[in-house]
Amino acid sequence: MGQVLRVEVAGDTNVGRKRTHNEDAFSILGEYGLYIVADGMGGHASGEVASRMAVDTLREFFAATADDPERTWPYKMDRSKGYEENRLITGIKLANLRIYETAQRDIRKRGMGTTIVAIFTVEDGLYVAHVGDSRVYLIRDGIMEQLTEDHSLLNDYIKMKRLTPEEIANFPHKNVIVRALGMKETVKVDTRFHSPRANDTILLCSDGLSGPVTDEEMQEIVTKAPDLKTATRQLIDRANENGGPDNITCVLTRWIA
Repeated sequence: MGQVLRVEVAGDTNVGRKRTHNEDAFSILGEYGLYIVADGMGGHASGEVASRMAVDTLREFFAATADDPERTWPYKMDRSKGYEENRLITGIKLANLRIYETAQRDIRKRGMGTTIVAIFTVEDGLYVAHVGDSRVYLIRDGIMEQLTEDHSLLNDYIKMKRLTPEEIANFPHKNVIVRALGMKETVKVDTRFHSPRANDTILLCSDGLSGPVTDEEMQEIVTKAPDLKTATRQLIDRANENGGPDNITCVLTRWIA
């Protein structure tokens, strides 16, 4: 990254206007440089269990590997990737397995799962990891870029170029995701590396924010807000003003010289 940058962070969650309880979870783990958002799904409040389990498992794995980096991991390391990227992927895979096994043991939790997005800051940049349709965005110089690709049925159709803009707007299965933690015994975790610059802002959010609030609205709020805490509150307020159809969660990180 060249110059040494420090990180400012803020996060918040809200039940929204249509749901009776909050199945999202987030965690700000500054001691590990780890920031997480998860959006749970499943009946009988099991989505809430899944999202919290994902966040807690990742935190526990990072705590254990911080104290003992040579400990035996539950999965083989991908030799095409470095230690820190493997650490992030392994923590998420372990969370997937715990959620899946819990659902198999308890019939009331069958079908529970969760999305996850996480960023992990390392010496020369950060890793972005995700499963599902929660998102990570970069806001740089007033321009907003999505750093993740939704694991959703809609996005699969878009990639196949089978939908017109009107069909995309009216797609009947926008909430169907094709990959999540807990769906199967194993999961593929998508990762990418990013090199932040001074004044970059990175937003992690559930689709309760990115659904009702446009990218342009989010970019304007984050850019104009006096600080990150205000920005998180304004983002959630805007999602609720736009209908608040789902739980709303966001974490904002900003790199300061």
